[in-house]
Amino acid sequence: MSKKKLLIFGIGISILISGYTQVDDYFEVSKNLDIFSTVYKEVNLSYVDDVKPGHLMREAIDAMLKSLDPYTNFYSEAQAEDYRFQVTGSYGGIGAIVKKHGDDLVIDRPYQDYPAQKSGLRAGDVLIKVDGKSVIGKTSSQLSDVLKGTAGTTVVLTITRPEKGEMEVTLKRAQVKVKNVPYYGMINKEVGYLKLTGFTPDAGLEVQNAVKNLKEQGALSIVFDLRGNGGGLLHEAVNIVNVFVKKGQLVVSTKGKEKEKDRVYKTLNAPLDEDIPLVVLVDGGSASASEIVSGTIQDLDRGVVVGTQSYGKGLVQSTRLLSFNTQMKITTAKYYIPSGRCIQRLDYSKKKNGNAISIADSLKQTFYTSNKRRVTDGEGVNPDVKVGLPKLTKIAKSLVTKYLIFDYATHYRNAHDTIVSPKEFHLTDADYTEFKTFIKDKDYGYVTDTENALKDLEKKADDEHYIEAIQSNIDALREVFNVNKNADLDKHKTEIVELLETEIASRYYYDRAFVETTFDDDSDVQEAITILKDKGRYVSILSGK
Repeated sequence: MSKKKLLIFGIGISILISGYTQVDDYFEVSKNLDIFSTVYKEVNLSYVDDVKPGHLMREAIDAMLKSLDPYTNFYSEAQAEDYRFQVTGSYGGIGAIVKKHGDDLVIDRPYQDYPAQKSGLRAGDVLIKVDGKSVIGKTSSQLSDVLKGTAGTTVVLTITRPEKGEMEVTLKRAQVKVKNVPYYGMINKEVGYLKLTGFTPDAGLEVQNAVKNLKEQGALSIVFDLRGNGGGLLHEAVNIVNVFVKKGQLVVSTKGKEKEKDRVYKTLNAPLDEDIPLVVLVDGGSASASEIVSGTIQDLDRGVVVGTQSYGKGLVQSTRLLSFNTQMKITTAKYYIPSGRCIQRLDYSKKKNGNAISIADSLKQTFYTSNKRRVTDGEGVNPDVKVGLPKLTKIAKSLVTKYLIFDYATHYRNAHDTIVSPKEFHLTDADYTEFKTFIKDKDYGYVTDTENALKDLEKKADDEHYIEAIQSNIDALREVFNVNKNADLDKHKTEIVELLETEIASRYYYDRAFVETTFDDDSDVQEAITILKDKGRYVSILSGK
């Protein structure tokens, strides 16, 4: 057979196989839809108790999508506003985060310059009624739905302010747009800092404006904080990279099942500054678009990445409009950054006990940055310099999770009309003594790892019939632990004071306080400053030498 005939024969076989595959797929879909329809019909007709058809279908849809990955989701018509907020960062409401605090619903954080803050509402205010109707017993999600509404409409809130009493506040809802860049400012005379928390529309413009303003203030280098940023719109990631790299530079490409929809994304504009030294901060909460930005900056050797390993989400989602005003977000592709690597860490096609497993080391590949530094796919973005914030001690974690740091900040705000700027604000020893008095009759108990080990020892000793011989020793050790735990407030004073100062300052200065009070305590930021001050080290890291 001639090569030409062999080629034609091969093409024909491929078409036949492809055709059979499509027929088989169509048959499988058709067959299983028929089975599902039959089961659904029988349950609705014959099940012993009354069932809700809509609820049954939603459970089935959610279970089906859950088997794929956490990012493929269905949204009912009622959930459209929540989804719109995820995509745009915009919603109609009062501009405040509400959380459950014990049995109460409290204002956790009002956004600056929006109705809640402008009307005088504060973090710590307890919500009792909305438009005269009690909210007691509602969840924070249910209350959030009530508070949201068309911009310009009025809502009346009845609140209780600790130590002040009950009051009624009338607010006019507004279109709330949560900023992608909630803060930027100068750490010192030469180093600028900007925090990016989202990738909703105009994120690139916000970053560009922030960098431009920082340069006008004298910034000779930039610390770009992407920690805790879970991502968002892909094209905004490209716009943000474009602030720092040349026009026409490949940033990311996407590849999925539908090859005709594969895309390549390049920068479209001249950069704002292609040379300013840059350090990008990442952690385990930096995902998706955050990893496109940090990974591209790393691949192009445009800046130094500092912190801890990022999350590892290399999947792209698209929105599909469905019938009856419903919609879904579906994973349609994987993305690849300039070196060619995909940073996806988990393989959702392979699960163990219902959980996706990490991509095996044997399947990971090595890629190279512009300066030939080695990088690896399948594990997120590994920082060039690993630091990471220290974990909270047991007592600090207890004080935070049991809202005692929050409650004392509420008490402090009600007692002090003003404070100095966040960078200058510090609690006095007298303030800390007052804090210890404030929590004296409150539960902030916690169990240490040592106590858990002692409990295990006690159980094993009892099982092996040694308990009578050593019980007095165990009781004595337990008493020592209790004494030491009572002293933990003083032992860990520095850490607890830092938490208090940040929470208190946020009541006066909002987002600005969450950043500025931590500059001198943030190990990632301090490492970034050290790197930017040492030009030789900065260049050495990027050159791989």
